[in-house]
Amino acid sequence: MKEILFYTYGYLVFFYSMALMISYVILTLLAYREQKRNRHIMSDAYVKKIFEHSPFTPGVSIVAPAYNEENTIVDNVKSLLSQDYPKFEVIIVNDGSKDSTLQKMIDNFDLIEVPYHYRQRILAKPFKRMFLSTNEEYINLRVVDKVNGGTKADPVNAGLNVARYPYFINTDVDCILSKDAIRKCIRPMIDHCNVIAVSGVMNMSNACVVKDGNMVEYRIPWSPIPLFQTLEYLRSFMIGKMGWSAINAMPNVSGGYGMFDTEVAIAAGGYSADSLAEDMDMLIRMIGYCCDFSRPYRVIQIPDTCCWTEGPSTLRQLYRQRTRWGHGLIQTFCKYYRMIFSRKYRQLGLITLPYLLIFEFLAPVIEIIGFFFFVYLAFTGGVNWGTAWIIFLVMYVFCFQLSFVVIYYDYTQTKMRGASYIRLVVAALLEPLVYHPLILLFSLRGYLRFLLKQGIVWGEMKRKGFQQNQAPPGQQPPAATAPVDNTAPTE
Repeated sequence: MKEILFYTYGYLVFFYSMALMISYVILTLLAYREQKRNRHIMSDAYVKKIFEHSPFTPGVSIVAPAYNEENTIVDNVKSLLSQDYPKFEVIIVNDGSKDSTLQKMIDNFDLIEVPYHYRQRILAKPFKRMFLSTNEEYINLRVVDKVNGGTKADPVNAGLNVARYPYFINTDVDCILSKDAIRKCIRPMIDHCNVIAVSGVMNMSNACVVKDGNMVEYRIPWSPIPLFQTLEYLRSFMIGKMGWSAINAMPNVSGGYGMFDTEVAIAAGGYSADSLAEDMDMLIRMIGYCCDFSRPYRVIQIPDTCCWTEGPSTLRQLYRQRTRWGHGLIQTFCKYYRMIFSRKYRQLGLITLPYLLIFEFLAPVIEIIGFFFFVYLAFTGGVNWGTAWIIFLVMYVFCFQLSFVVIYYDYTQTKMRGASYIRLVVAALLEPLVYHPLILLFSLRGYLRFLLKQGIVWGEMKRKGFQQNQAPPGQQPPAATAPVDNTAPTE
């Protein structure tokens, strides 16, 4: 009986792995098709001229929560204000910071408190005060001061309550946006009907040179953990999300950067304040709203890098981030289980959620059980080593090829020195052996905390700031990168 169970499980894992690999091939092909579809006929310069002179140019609100961001707040606000777009506002929501975040903004941007009638269209922690700048250079800046909400969702909701424009960008205040980020994302909103959200590519800023809030030089990190995440982000956006976008089945729009229809977001109830995966939760709520009211919708991923973010640089920070993501993933399924396999919710119910349940949520559980089965069989002589090595080699080469595809694509886009990409290639080689086991364990830890009803505090990630990035990169050796996590959210 025991042998039958082992053989049955072994065949299940084999077919599970084959199905997962086939899904990645399909997503890669869909991503290639979607990238070709996104090649615009009109030049960017021509589109820029249209937006600058048209009276119908839509306004965009950039909403960025800030909690204890004193090290980078000035550079980051300058980055958000430097958008090359004629009609936008920047809303910084100070979420009860305990450091000098608010005071630095007051001092550097000539802010004064002004009377403001705050209308709470979405639930959020109490509003305290509004700041505007007396300097014409920062006329687009508004700073909201509020009571701490405990999660990112709460300050974003507060920002939506004061947003004036029909579209908004949800980003993190530590992010550096490209000058044309708004223009790149607003084009799909205008070119296609019924678009409720647009996602831009995010990348790591940990080794980049930033001056006055603007990206001066893109560099691939030397530190192991940011290096792993660089490859992980490239795979997630360029294969995973681009592929899902081709069939209008996007699983999430990154919490680090994304543009949304303000009306639909508010009508759907805004961000769920208790969610630890607020980016996935928000998109599910918006799509659910459209499906409930028989409203057509579309969610698009564009292949352009719009945002750079400072990711976790230590193992402890990475653990906290991925544990929270794991907790948020199981929390999302418990909350929206009724949508799974429901025709009412179209691609979300019939494709996206079932796929995430089987290949994203269950993957760590299947892997850890399979690992212990393999160890047991190895000690009891039940492993055919010749066949096992062939299977491992095939899967290893397959994962490397997926990573190499996105490495090559990024190289062709950035035109950076090829030597810098050697680090990413080495990372892709080491990833399944170094980084993937860590992510696996951290995800399982998040599941366990949820099942044991152990709360997870959103917490903060201490930023190093960008002044350190202007020095030559350190001498740390290159390291590895993550497994194909094509739905990974971002902090």
